Amino acid sequence: MKILMVLTSHDKLGDTGKKTGFWLEEFAAPYYVFKDAGADVTLASPEGGQPPLDPNSDSDDAQTDATKRFKDDDAAQRDLANTKKLAEVDAEGFDAIFYPGGHGPLWDLAESKDSKRLIETFYTSGRPVGAVCHAPAVFRHTQGEDGKPLVSGKKVTGFTNTEEEAVGLTDVVPFLVEDMLKENGGHYEKGDDWASFVLTDGHLVTGQNPASSEEAARELLKLLK
Repeated sequence: MKILMVLTSHDKLGDTGKKTGFWLEEFAAPYYVFKDAGADVTLASPEGGQPPLDPNSDSDDAQTDATKRFKDDDAAQRDLANTKKLAEVDAEGFDAIFYPGGHGPLWDLAESKDSKRLIETFYTSGRPVGAVCHAPAVFRHTQGEDGKPLVSGKKVTGFTNTEEEAVGLTDVVPFLVEDMLKENGGHYEKGDDWASFVLTDGHLVTGQNPASSEEAARELLKLLK
């Protein structure tokens, strides 16, 4: 079982002068769900190498069992520091693809032709595609075989407008995940803000927020069994 995890390479939070990147919990929790299930995990990012970590996800109050485990795991840290360049990754040989969030994907992965190519290849071949929190941004331009947006007519979730408002970034982000999914014809649903909420529709798995990352990974694994 081989799973491709794709992280952002973008570290600028709009024009705020602040840093962003991937959210640590949303990487660490799925990474260990996959690893503990015996999966071979490959990490990739648009620029390759070390993806930028959102500093807010490394604060004391954002730590979880998975993030603490990662900090004690030299092998995982080496994996993360040496992600493959997305343009050089072929879907061949992988069983599923998963995107951790953080605000970074809104800028780079949402617009990446390489990411679009991979998602469409995985999806049309019936392989699971998963994304959590802000990572459903990657479906902004993806299409199904019918030429419609990939999420059109499907049950999907992602970071809510109210969650974005709560972190004060509504006017900073290039677009709102909830609005984009609806505009692309997705049947958007959400749970309570900050609580785990995951939807599976066919072989598409989406999670709402950081609390959903572990459950989203488990749902993806179910599709592989």
